[in-house]
Amino acid sequence: MDIYHEQSKNVWKTWLLMITFLVVIIAIGYVFAMIYDNIGILFIAVVFSLFMNFFSYWFSDKIVLSMYRAQPITREQNTDLWNTVENLSITAGLPMPRVYIISDNAPNAFATGRNKEHAAVAVTSGLLQILNKTELEGVIAHELSHIGNRDILISTIVIVLVGFVSILSHIFLRGMMFGGARRGNDREGGNGILILIGVVLAILSPIAVTIIQLAVSRKREYLADADGALLTRYPEGLANALRKISDNSMQMQHASQATAHLFIANPFGNLGKKVSGLFFTHPPVEDRVRILLGGKDVV
Repeated sequence: MDIYHEQSKNVWKTWLLMITFLVVIIAIGYVFAMIYDNIGILFIAVVFSLFMNFFSYWFSDKIVLSMYRAQPITREQNTDLWNTVENLSITAGLPMPRVYIISDNAPNAFATGRNKEHAAVAVTSGLLQILNKTELEGVIAHELSHIGNRDILISTIVIVLVGFVSILSHIFLRGMMFGGARRGNDREGGNGILILIGVVLAILSPIAVTIIQLAVSRKREYLADADGALLTRYPEGLANALRKISDNSMQMQHASQATAHLFIANPFGNLGKKVSGLFFTHPPVEDRVRILLGGKDVV
């Protein structure tokens, strides 16, 4: 697998996602502008889609870190974690990312940011409690690989963009339920078709959220596992870390399906293991461990 080819693909996917978001919002705006006989709705939809693209590019990482109450740390506050991130960043040829700790007993971690120069790595306090040095290095190497592979931006902005589509569709759907659609002789004709299209768009939004999450999640985890193992030269460290995380039954305090794909493991604990069979936001841990160890058992 050509790592540079994968990085270029991730950049291309990010732009494709943002353009698709713009087109979808314009389409929704057009449909509802016709339904309500108000061209101003289309204008508002275009303005908001451009604003949300801009906002998600610059601020989506801050939103996610805030959602999970992540706190930035210095070297003095946690020397071991800081040195691990710094040393592996040097090895990977990456700028030192900001380091955050989430006060949560459930072990997990994620990386976010718009590019490698403006990236952050966040780990939970529970992760630091259960992992030894080599296991922590495996997890940090995995997250740094996400940064190096340039997939952190698309993984983060998808939260803001698809969430906005869902909210917008929900607003329009409620508006139709309580009236306000255009009245006229074409009520049973063309306008009725537009209303049907609007309802379908609103109903399909949650499904679109899941599809986009699946598209950006599974392959990137396998790739980051492989690159993280190459970075540490010790795949057993990440494999054992994944096993410990998977064996933990705790759900994160602020776990959200919208952000689940960001984490190294499903943040819903045992519930996540059941849900993953339906939605597959994360590859099965057993498969990830087996690939890392070439079929060997985890020690």
